[in-house]
Amino acid sequence: MDYGKLVGDSFGYAKESLVGKWVNWLLLIISCIIFPLIMGYILRIYRGDDKAPELNQWGSMFIDGIKLFIVALIYCLPVIIIAFAVGLSAIVTAAMAMSTQGQTNPEGLMALIGGFLFAVIILVIVWIIIEIIMATAVVRFARTNSFGEAFNFSAIFAHIGKIGFVSYLIALIVMAIIIGIIEIICMVIPYIGMLLLLIITPVIILFQARYLALLYDSADAA
Repeated sequence: MDYGKLVGDSFGYAKESLVGKWVNWLLLIISCIIFPLIMGYILRIYRGDDKAPELNQWGSMFIDGIKLFIVALIYCLPVIIIAFAVGLSAIVTAAMAMSTQGQTNPEGLMALIGGFLFAVIILVIVWIIIEIIMATAVVRFARTNSFGEAFNFSAIFAHIGKIGFVSYLIALIVMAIIIGIIEIICMVIPYIGMLLLLIITPVIILFQARYLALLYDSADAA
């Protein structure tokens, strides 16, 4: 897989869609605030057109966004449940760290902390696995417009297999590193960092959505 081409094409897609088209850029910033709208726009990009979709049919885009949100929420349910359990464990750990006499119980505390850390590790592993699967599932949902196909795990894994699991995983890591670097650079800029991040969020969104669509389509070239 040509990762450089994947990155270059995705950034080129974002550039062509936004640079010089400031009204579209502003509308996408507003859509980021109205969450279902930006989700609906992302769904349109997942469908694989070479040019960025038009910002129109807002009602339809809003409904599409809700559909995509539901798919993502169902996928994230295990993470939410585990995160809730980890949070509850943290509360119990804090409460039981002191004995009934108000004295610290080192052995009990270490056991509780160990259990808490183990739960956090499980949470991270589950989250990573879900993200790996969902990167293909959401595009599959966009292409088929079927909730059932978004959870057709045999077809999803078969599609990933056509791409090549190692190539697929590396591609996702490359994408995550690029987006992470951009976001970190923005956030460390004093005073205006968060505002700058909001302004360039449409670039990140178009890049990521196009990247995942191209990654999905790479199965046909494999």
